[in-house]
Amino acid sequence: MNSYFRTVVFSIILLFIGTEAISQGRFQFENGAERQSVSFKLSNNLIILPIEVNGRPLNFILDSGVGATLLFNLYSKDSVMLHNKEKVRLQGLGSEESVEAVLSKGNLFTFGNIRGYNQSLYLILDDSFDLSSKLGITIHGIIGYELFKDFVVDINYGTKRINFYKPDNYKHKVCKKCEMLDLSFFKLKPYINVGIKSDPVSTKIIPVKLLIDSGGSDALWLFENSHPDILVPKKFFNDFLGEGLSGTVYGKRTYIGALLIGKFELKEPTVSFPDSSSISYARQFEERNGSLGASVLKRFNVTFDYRNKKILFKKGSYFKEPFRYNMSGIELVYNGKQLVREQSYASIGLADGKATEKNTVILDYNYKYTFKPSYKIHNLRVGSPAYDAGLLAGDIVIKINGKFTHEMELDEIVGKFFQKENTKISLVVERYGKDYEYHFYLRDILK
Repeated sequence: MNSYFRTVVFSIILLFIGTEAISQGRFQFENGAERQSVSFKLSNNLIILPIEVNGRPLNFILDSGVGATLLFNLYSKDSVMLHNKEKVRLQGLGSEESVEAVLSKGNLFTFGNIRGYNQSLYLILDDSFDLSSKLGITIHGIIGYELFKDFVVDINYGTKRINFYKPDNYKHKVCKKCEMLDLSFFKLKPYINVGIKSDPVSTKIIPVKLLIDSGGSDALWLFENSHPDILVPKKFFNDFLGEGLSGTVYGKRTYIGALLIGKFELKEPTVSFPDSSSISYARQFEERNGSLGASVLKRFNVTFDYRNKKILFKKGSYFKEPFRYNMSGIELVYNGKQLVREQSYASIGLADGKATEKNTVILDYNYKYTFKPSYKIHNLRVGSPAYDAGLLAGDIVIKINGKFTHEMELDEIVGKFFQKENTKISLVVERYGKDYEYHFYLRDILK
């Protein structure tokens, strides 16, 4: 993330499953161990863990906002032998109908020195739910409650490591610069009581109950009118917020004055107000006012202790970074592989093989062809700087600020759209076989 802090990159919204977890198994350490440290990849604020399912290595997003383990987008090369299968239907975020899935029981999950026996999961059959293209890395599934319930889970976003501890003998360290808060649970999902301020000059603290959602890359979601004082600020813009299990989620994006987590105060966090039609299932828990997402969690070292219903926050390396949103208006996605010609090396020779003044020097270049990632504009926010500059949905981005995008990861490219206001962005795009160059400046339309 370098010198800036990224809030919502693609606003991936990970799922409120219309069922509780059904696994009768548990995760445990092998060989008498009491601790396991695991490195993870961080993409768009989301934690991606490599976990084997029945011997097949897969990538999972660690999401405290789900009660059931999910698999999706499995292709022949990712084939997994699943046990004890039956068809079911699931309902999640989005305004569309429930989706078809397969419930599988009795599976084995392994990573490091940890084994999860007799695990249940849902295989989503709808291949339109595709997180991989939006993250630029292959994602096979989502896991949450089943892992959190069996360990004390300590997440360090700065070092990109998670420590799993055996809860029986774990004792929280005394920490004067930390904040320990209570957790409550509804349908296996953790909730926390915090406070918000509606604007920067307000002194009134509004109490809110939020789902702790490590699988949502936004900073905050608030449900409009779930509390008399939770109202959309005057300045906002309508935006695509992400993909849920039951369809696309839209809403309003803006800032609020502050978020208060115990003694910690985070000033002017970005916040989204999702449309009511997209969150009807989430609103079944009447006490809930919204979600606290990964853009907030990333600013802390966070320790989840489900057994004792506690959560510990300690300032992390990103704590002081400002909250920003994607000011370009571009939703960029992975577009598969393209064949790229690369210069390998050059050999130098003489035209007639003799070293005289009249000889011609020949540079014999060798090239190799390799498959490199390609990225395209999936959507554009109307009225955004990129939209006003003339860019179009479907444009394939070839260069950004003079650098070829096939040499970059999706996360790095999109990060440039989260830089400070008035930063110049230069793009070369391919459209119908021709290259076009565009320039625009990032603009914060909320201030």
